[in-house]
Amino acid sequence: MTAFPRDFLWGAATSAYQIEGSPLADGAGPSNWHLFTHIPGNTVDGATGDLACDHYRRWPEDIGIMRELGLQAYRFSLSWSRILPEGTGGVNRRGLDFYERLTDALLAAGIQPVPTLFHWDLPATLDERGGWVNRDSAGWFADYAEVVFRRLGDRVRRWTTLNEPWVIVDAGFVHGVHPPGLTDLGAAAHAAHNLLRAHGQAVRCYRAHGDGEIGIVVNLEPKDAASETAADRAATRRADAYMNRQFLDPLLLGQYPEELAEVFGPDRPEFPPDDFALIGEPIDFLGLNYYTRSVNRHDPEAAPVFASPVRQPGAEYSEMGWEVHPASLVRALVWLKERYGDRPIYITENGGAFVDPAPDADGRIVDPARREYIRRHLLAVREAMARGVDVRGYFAWSLMDNFEWACGNEKRFGIVRVDPVTLDRTVKESGWFYRDVIASQGEVLDQEENT
Repeated sequence: MTAFPRDFLWGAATSAYQIEGSPLADGAGPSNWHLFTHIPGNTVDGATGDLACDHYRRWPEDIGIMRELGLQAYRFSLSWSRILPEGTGGVNRRGLDFYERLTDALLAAGIQPVPTLFHWDLPATLDERGGWVNRDSAGWFADYAEVVFRRLGDRVRRWTTLNEPWVIVDAGFVHGVHPPGLTDLGAAAHAAHNLLRAHGQAVRCYRAHGDGEIGIVVNLEPKDAASETAADRAATRRADAYMNRQFLDPLLLGQYPEELAEVFGPDRPEFPPDDFALIGEPIDFLGLNYYTRSVNRHDPEAAPVFASPVRQPGAEYSEMGWEVHPASLVRALVWLKERYGDRPIYITENGGAFVDPAPDADGRIVDPARREYIRRHLLAVREAMARGVDVRGYFAWSLMDNFEWACGNEKRFGIVRVDPVTLDRTVKESGWFYRDVIASQGEVLDQEENT
């Protein structure tokens, strides 16, 4: 096998609320996640992002680790409420200054900054005004994006608008386990549509103020039927439309999947036809977050798609309960090319949550499961590229152990350990392996396979 192309981009990813801490520092306003985590019972062990990894204060150290690992790019998100405490209106200069310092330091270290405008943490004041259910949210987002583009657009060449809009909708508006904590299909349909409109508005704004690249990040989970019964096959189609096509079809094909009428039923509204021209604003690349596949059976109790995942005998699963299945990454990438045409793709997140051993006598953290997860999925990326998919880069999730949303601090994805008490950083063996992958342009993957 050949090495990855010389211009292939190697990076790692994080998000603001998961690592920054200091959520109200220097004039920042509260986000919906800040309020949500302070309600008892919403997160495991009552964990919050108040401290997280303390990246807001320790970012110079973290950039030093990135350099040590040989990262060429760093994908992070911006806290909207740190920049606009009320969501709209007055800019908090100290909040924006933080991201300018981070951006400039990354560039000085030879690391490309790849910011995401929205990774789930909405200003609480906007949540109180209806959040993503409010049609005005697309304009709020565009105004926020313009503030950021004007400040950082001369140095940042690659942006993403939204991270995983499906999770925002499913967890926040359908199952109520993320903010705003709703279980309302009508609200979910409006939120999904307004997220897409917000993305389109931000792309238009960037075309007016920037001359780099902009895209969106979606999470895909290939779906297989548990049996050949008509019920299981239909359930799998609904699950696929709901998770994998609900956002990509309107973005890239100009319409929603027809199965969504069955998923949302009478709660699904009609949307103005003109919205789809906005949603379909051309993007420069697509970001793909891939973790697993699912095998589905019909389940009349599992609304709204009436499908439930079936655990596979003998398969390997991460601590998240997700099957480790690299072949489905190949499948997802080839499917993107076949359904939506040739376009640049970045793997914007890929990684595994596994139980890490304590540091050994030499201080090493040997995490073979995560190391192997990265190796096998990078081989899958290379296979997809050999089959003609235009993959331009890979970002490991995550740079460091962090606050894993409603799961609190239990699930650890990092290639860098963050001590839960001292917050000291230690590169894990998976991190050193990733460094070697980058340094060898992927050639070490073949050496590992042959040992």
